[in-house]
Amino acid sequence: MGQSIFDIAGSAMRAQSLRLNTTASNLANASSVSGTAEEAYRARHPVFAAVLDNEIGGVQTRGIVESSREPEMRYEPGHPLANDEGYIYGSNVDNVEEMANMMSASRSYQSNVEMISTVRQLMLQTLKMGDS
Repeated sequence: MGQSIFDIAGSAMRAQSLRLNTTASNLANASSVSGTAEEAYRARHPVFAAVLDNEIGGVQTRGIVESSREPEMRYEPGHPLANDEGYIYGSNVDNVEEMANMMSASRSYQSNVEMISTVRQLMLQTLKMGDS
């Protein structure tokens, strides 16, 4: 069974919604710190893949991966989470990168909404042609 344009746009909107949620989670944890590098928050990013079914497809989420960038190590011996050497580890979230991701995901989501609206109007206009 083929997919409609609404299914394709819906899958793209779900993907962009997931991207917005992971970006929001990354920004919310950007200032978090930990006593070890292993426990430090690492930025998460969804991985998407195009799905083709009889030359019509959509977007499928393959999973969420953590950034491999090393967390920021800072010397703060008075911090309650500091390790024996006085270091704490901040998240590896890049706020500028996350803001760019958020704007891109928001624009993509908006484009899909506009596409659905346009297709809907075209379908309604087609139905009106049959009335006369």
